Amino acid sequence: MEFISDVLLSAGALGAGFYCLVLSRRLRKFMHLEKGVGGAIATLSAQVDEMSRALAEARRQAAESTRSLADLTSRAGEAAGRLEALLVAAEDLPLAEVRVPGSAALQVPPATAAGPAAPEQAAAEAASQRLRLVRRRGSRAAAEAA
Repeated sequence: MEFISDVLLSAGALGAGFYCLVLSRRLRKFMHLEKGVGGAIATLSAQVDEMSRALAEARRQAAESTRSLADLTSRAGEAAGRLEALLVAAEDLPLAEVRVPGSAALQVPPATAAGPAAPEQAAAEAASQRLRLVRRRGSRAAAEAA
């Protein structure tokens, strides 16, 4: 009976030793820097660093675009103010309607070499005329062709 128990005990010890050997090999592969979890961690760490740099660059570009847009908006506001001032000043000028085929009619100051005949007449004409823009729609066939 002792012999059988010794054989079973040594078989169990050999089985446990083989199991430990297999586990140690798997653990070594698992922790290997290039292939296992270590490699995955290293790869993810590199990707996180790259994404952090890309995010910082995107934030920098967004801030730069915001500054540029604010500058352009202020310049557009200034230009709109100047255009309004020009339109107010242009209301005093006598206007003549100009028509270009295929586009809107626009009233512009008439081109005269000698100027208006009488200042009172020019002022009366300017008061009676207003700046207006006439738009005409093109034919429906031309719009559908586009």
